[in-house]
Amino acid sequence: MNISLRQIVTFREVMRSGSISQAARTLTRTQPAVSSAISSLEDELRFGLFVREHGKLTPTPEAHFFLEECEQILARLERTERTVSEIRSLEAGKMRIACHPAASGHFMPRVLTEFLADKQTLEVALIMRSSAVIEDLIASQQYDLGFSETPERRASIDQTDFDLECVCVLRADDPLAAKSEVTPMDLDGLPMALLFEKHATAIQTATAFSEAGCSLNKRVELRTFLPGLQFVAAGMCYIICDMITAYSNIMQPQTEGLLVMRRFRPRISSSVSILSPGYATRSLTTQALFAHLESSIVAMRMAMETEIGGISATG
Repeated sequence: MNISLRQIVTFREVMRSGSISQAARTLTRTQPAVSSAISSLEDELRFGLFVREHGKLTPTPEAHFFLEECEQILARLERTERTVSEIRSLEAGKMRIACHPAASGHFMPRVLTEFLADKQTLEVALIMRSSAVIEDLIASQQYDLGFSETPERRASIDQTDFDLECVCVLRADDPLAAKSEVTPMDLDGLPMALLFEKHATAIQTATAFSEAGCSLNKRVELRTFLPGLQFVAAGMCYIICDMITAYSNIMQPQTEGLLVMRRFRPRISSSVSILSPGYATRSLTTQALFAHLESSIVAMRMAMETEIGGISATG
């Protein structure tokens, strides 16, 4: 059979209105055009849809049965049209996002809250994993977007890197808070909180102290920086902290304003990356979230520049 959507719509309207003339008015078509559509539909179906007597149309039993099929076809088409519209407006679908611990507590939820504000039907799955696990989840296309510490480049991952600057976090009443910059000389022999010794920031910090001829006193070893802020607030130690954790503390203070942030020199880098599968095409929603996350990172840099003063907006 070669039945067109136009024929189905015309047939449904004739059934609803009960006459060719009324259907023609509703569809803004001529009566001959409507009559021709019904006749050609009957030819395709090879059975009659209406009994024509004294200028009146009476639906056959087959017409009532066929109408049920037509209603289902048109309802499915209307759902498809709505879905396509939602896809175009980034309101349909499901996104799978994997985020490393430093950004999962506040930064990424804040980014997603802003992004989803006008997308009521878009679903999001968000998990927190280590950066190494996130890399594998993205490479294997199990997740659409990853936010992690910068991995080694590989063909199975597309990544955009951001070289962020670490900052020194200390109590607001500490004498060092009067300085615009903190150096290894200032922290010589003072208790410090650091990440585990193989982490890039711990290695850079140890190198900075060594090259300055200063003693690095590691009092607390951490897996992530966030718990260290509590130790600093208690006056137990100092910390050279990644920018995302420091920013999260500013936006959602957990230490009741006890802490301030200062530049640390020499510069300690904490690079992060937005990841997506290298062998897959990004969906429209993934592309949009990727762009929103990029702009959020730029906004964070600007906010931290204002907070601390003088941090380069380009890292």
